[in-house]
Amino acid sequence: MTKQITGYHAVVRKALVDSISMPAFILLTSMMGFGSLASQSGFDTGMASFASVFIWGLPGQLAMVELTAAGHNLFSIVLACSLANARFMPMVLSFLPHLFNKPESLPKRLLYAQLLSVNSWAVSLRAFPYVDMEWRRVYYLTFASSIILAAVIGTMLGVYISNEFPTSVVLGLVFLSPLFFALVLSSTKGLSYRLSLLSGCL
Repeated sequence: MTKQITGYHAVVRKALVDSISMPAFILLTSMMGFGSLASQSGFDTGMASFASVFIWGLPGQLAMVELTAAGHNLFSIVLACSLANARFMPMVLSFLPHLFNKPESLPKRLLYAQLLSVNSWAVSLRAFPYVDMEWRRVYYLTFASSIILAAVIGTMLGVYISNEFPTSVVLGLVFLSPLFFALVLSSTKGLSYRLSLLSGCL
């Protein structure tokens, strides 16, 4: 049996290494694409960064930018963002039991759910077998916080350089994140993960 990682410093170090090795870089570059699109649609740095933190799902963020640019009303925009991010519901339901070995308060569960992304879901599930149950929340919070920070930095950079890249390059940056997620999921052991990837592709 593989020895599990325990202790605050060891778990934080693993989470940071796991995020900086690739996910943070991928999110930074993907969010540069989003930031550029948001700027071209009239969003300033603050609003684009706010969307990256609180919508925290690229499809929902892109829906917000596109519908706002097209002049749709607030209700339509909120509805589109909600539908685009509805995929997180089964992810949250399958993920939270890996974090808690005892009941937790609703505010804590909502916080952990809000921080979840496709990348943190896939990478954390891949890492959890090697992290002691008592320290998984530390791993997850560290990993999720680091990639959110990278996403915000990427968004700001994207707004700043919005006029430097053609639309084709910007769209290419946006698609880096789902491509990376597919590669991560394909390397995760277990038939259910492989089947979910295949279903997603279809």
